[in-house]
Amino acid sequence: MQLYEIHIHGCADTDTALALQEPVTRLLCPVEDHDGPCEVPWGLTLGDDALVLGIFASAAKAAEVADRVRAFVGEAHPVTLGEATDGLFEELAEQYRIEHPES
Repeated sequence: MQLYEIHIHGCADTDTALALQEPVTRLLCPVEDHDGPCEVPWGLTLGDDALVLGIFASAAKAAEVADRVRAFVGEAHPVTLGEATDGLFEELAEQYRIEHPES
C-alpha cells in the first residue's frame, strides 16, 4: 500500500478541472453518505493543466482506479498514474491506518 497520484490532464482552465471534480468523486464514492470508509482513501486537488486525484492503495488497485477514471473521462482528458512524490496526500495513509486498524 502506498500513495499514488492520478493526473487527469487536458483541463485548460480551473473551471474545466472543477467541473470534473464531482463526477470523479461519484465514480470513486457513488453513495455520498455511506456507512464506513471508502474502499480506497482518496482526495482531489488542482494541478497545472490537471485535476489530481490522490489515492492510498496497492499497485493493482491504483491501476484499476486509473483505468476506471480513464474510461470515464475519455480521450479528451489523458490520464496518467504515478507514485505520489510531493506530499500532497499524506493524510490518506493515516486515514487508511485509522479506518483499517487490523491491516
